[in-house]
Amino acid sequence: MYTTTDTARPGGIRTAFRRSEAWLDQRGKWAWIATMVLGFIIFWPVGLALLAYMIWGKHMFARSCGHRRNHDQWGHHWGRHAMRAAQPTGNRAFDDYKAQALRRLEEEQEAFETFLQRLRSSKDKSEFDSFMDERARATAAQDTAETEAGPGTDTTSRPGEY
Repeated sequence: MYTTTDTARPGGIRTAFRRSEAWLDQRGKWAWIATMVLGFIIFWPVGLALLAYMIWGKHMFARSCGHRRNHDQWGHHWGRHAMRAAQPTGNRAFDDYKAQALRRLEEEQEAFETFLQRLRSSKDKSEFDSFMDERARATAAQDTAETEAGPGTDTTSRPGEY
């Protein structure tokens, strides 16, 4: 029978890569760039692999590597907060108040969206009416000019017609 000891770190090579990635993230973008340059100096495929990882792993264009890591770690995503908002807190009075406030806000949002739709349609209608009035005036002015010009002038084309 064999006995084993836990002298080696568990996880193997993937854990080592994750630890080194976390170490570089703590030091920022310049640590990644310096590591990439050293990789090119030591053996060019290593530097090329680091460059590819930085580009496709969003390290090259992120504001800071540590910011991205902390953002993902703590789960600051609106979806998670929205799911948590619907869960009951255990305080019945507060849950009733919250449900009533959310219902009221949804009704106000629906009323506001309806108002915006009416506003857009009235604006579109007024713009269309002014366009048609302007076109009617232009056509009337051209008709008047044609009747004053007398017969023998070309009356086949009007502005806006093809």
